[in-house]
Amino acid sequence: MTNPAARLAGRREWTAFTVLLLPLLLVSMDVSVLYFAIPAITRELDPSATQQLWIFDSYAFALAGLLITMGSLGDRIGRRKLLLIGAAAFGLASVTAAYASSAEMLIAARALLGIGGATLMPSTLALIRNLFQDDRQRGKAIAIWSGAMTGGIALGSVMSGVMLNHFWWGSVFLINVPAMLLLLVLVPVLVPEFKDPAPGRFDVLSVPLSMAAVLPVVYGLKEIAAEGFTPLYAVCLAAGLAFGYVFVRRQRTRDDAMVSRALFQGRGFGAGIGLNTVAAFAMMGSAYFTTQYLQSVLGMGTLEAALWSLAPSVLIGAAAPVSAVLAQKTDRAYVIAGGFVLAAAGFGLISLVGTDSLWLLLTGAGVLACGIVTVMSLVSDMALGAAPAEKAGSAASLLETGQEFGGALGMAVLGSLGTAVYRSDLAGSDPAVRETLGGAVATAQQLGGGAGGQVLVLAREAFVHGMQYAAWGGTVLLLAAAVLAAALLRGRGAPAPAAAERGGVGEALAR
Repeated sequence: MTNPAARLAGRREWTAFTVLLLPLLLVSMDVSVLYFAIPAITRELDPSATQQLWIFDSYAFALAGLLITMGSLGDRIGRRKLLLIGAAAFGLASVTAAYASSAEMLIAARALLGIGGATLMPSTLALIRNLFQDDRQRGKAIAIWSGAMTGGIALGSVMSGVMLNHFWWGSVFLINVPAMLLLLVLVPVLVPEFKDPAPGRFDVLSVPLSMAAVLPVVYGLKEIAAEGFTPLYAVCLAAGLAFGYVFVRRQRTRDDAMVSRALFQGRGFGAGIGLNTVAAFAMMGSAYFTTQYLQSVLGMGTLEAALWSLAPSVLIGAAAPVSAVLAQKTDRAYVIAGGFVLAAAGFGLISLVGTDSLWLLLTGAGVLACGIVTVMSLVSDMALGAAPAEKAGSAASLLETGQEFGGALGMAVLGSLGTAVYRSDLAGSDPAVRETLGGAVATAQQLGGGAGGQVLVLAREAFVHGMQYAAWGGTVLLLAAAVLAAALLRGRGAPAPAAAERGGVGEALAR
């Protein structure tokens, strides 16, 4: 229920919120900004195959491994202060990456970018929790935040392609610098400081424990999605889970725990994190197939595929605000469940895609994304609202860490399912063809003529068949999540009285 005594946010808070969207967009864009730049980087820096992988992965691993630490640190030293430190680090790392003279230097710069991103992500979400005390206004703000985060990932690859058409590869990093300078100027003026007034000592040992719990699991899941299941990756998963058990035990027994037990006393917090993880599972699991479909099945170039991938974002822009309005009029449990059903319908459309079904794929991806953004915005708002305001940084970091786990798990599980079907359909084929669709495309190009064309047809049909099976699996999972959301959350997000209806961004800015 909305607290009628809560102070309404005005022009200043909404302006501050607009400024906070800047780092969110840039951190999201940096996930995909190298998609077009890697050929130019390869020519200039000549990285080995392993170094090339780490140029991509060092950012994601640093980001995922430090989210929990940075969320807790922000609660202690101040979220605005941590945001400014992160913005400065992100800007400096961007310049270093842009002018990197070796692969090792670029890997280190990307890791520093990930560290900066780990400070920015939970800080922005936690500050939104503090800026908007009214439940309705906070729900609208988080809905916009969720849409911006999702759109930023798609925008990153397109922005990269546009920049590389006019400038050298380092320009994809320099676009961060003006925004970070603007952030350093405006945040001290517009955003007040918030922190836990009685945080206790900082538990230093929990920092390596949290990283040891997160990183092996994320690494293992990512590699299983890319390379298939091996004993090494199983050991990584087991090690991460073992360290996770030790980390959780430590948090449960210490008064100055990095992750406060008070967070899980709020109704809906744990369920919100779990459902958010499932939503990320579906989003990244579907992206694993759609990007390959556009390039390797339809034969699009990278820039063309990136531009087409923006099409579902048109629907995403409306989904989160609409879901916030619906949640004000009915129990949000049913809106969240409806979001999962909508996303399941998107997977259902993807399961009907053939080898030449661009618009059906884009429609399915758009419907799925609308459902997922609906879920993410509402459960994020619910979890943050359930958390004590002084622990908002830790709450935000747990939400985002859950998203990292969910995304990696989605690519691993759905990717493995699709790959198993693909390889089964191509049993007896050349090993390079049977391994991946990319390998099949390369083999077809080498063979040329009718033989190459036949290989390509069979491989594309097998890939689409695997994608259909993965989509069916995603449909079942999301329908189960819908039932679970309705059962677990019913009554925990009842609408506020109609008299408490508040204006949105436009009305606030007009005051």
